[in-house]
Amino acid sequence: MASRSVYLIAFTLLSVALAFLLPAVPQPAEYHRFADARGLFGVANFLDVVSNAGFLIVGMGGLLLVLTGRTPFERESERWPYVIFFIGVALTALGSGYYHLVPDNERLVWDRLPMTIAFMSLIAAQIAERIGIRTGLALLVPMLLMGFASVGYWIATERAGAGNVVPYAVLQAYAVLMLLALTALYPSRYTRGSDLYWVFAAYLVAKVLETFDRDLFALGHLVSGHTLKHLAAAIASLLVLRMLLLRRPNQGH
Repeated sequence: MASRSVYLIAFTLLSVALAFLLPAVPQPAEYHRFADARGLFGVANFLDVVSNAGFLIVGMGGLLLVLTGRTPFERESERWPYVIFFIGVALTALGSGYYHLVPDNERLVWDRLPMTIAFMSLIAAQIAERIGIRTGLALLVPMLLMGFASVGYWIATERAGAGNVVPYAVLQAYAVLMLLALTALYPSRYTRGSDLYWVFAAYLVAKVLETFDRDLFALGHLVSGHTLKHLAAAIASLLVLRMLLLRRPNQGH
């Protein structure tokens, strides 16, 4: 157990070092030019905006599930990382919808902040379940602050004319790899712990769809890769909700 924790700490320190040692990269202006710019019902970029509804549905459903006690926790305090996770998911719907109405760096802040809330709180939840409840809860606020700092640093550098999105990009990669490492190295105190692999798979599909935004839109001009990315990412959040709904305390732990 101790040696595995050393690896995770070393990975965390390496990620922090990379965030500040890698060459600065500004947010590319073309990032905001999405394939499907069609408006409908007076809403600009309609499908990229309304496809965020999935986040709101999952976020509110997850909050209902966790706060009403419909999923078991060995200690009540373990609910709070998931409460914050689903708040982050619900806020992603609002932030991303706001951003896609008029995409630019200033609005992108409100898209990225909720995503960091979701990422970092899910890591804290897994640390609580796989390493120690006190450790996970103690790390919840520092991890959230680290997520906020990555977005705040990025937009501050953009406003200063020397944009650097690298720390945010490193944080996103760190969050995904940390969740994978926790799932692989530490058994959960609950059943369905391996469901996080499906969460990772859905997230990976979302990133692929995002990459091929224009290519997919070119196939008949029906729907863009970015619109589908929102749906895939919402499914990743839904898989977390499903895990909580179906799981039970692991008697063999």
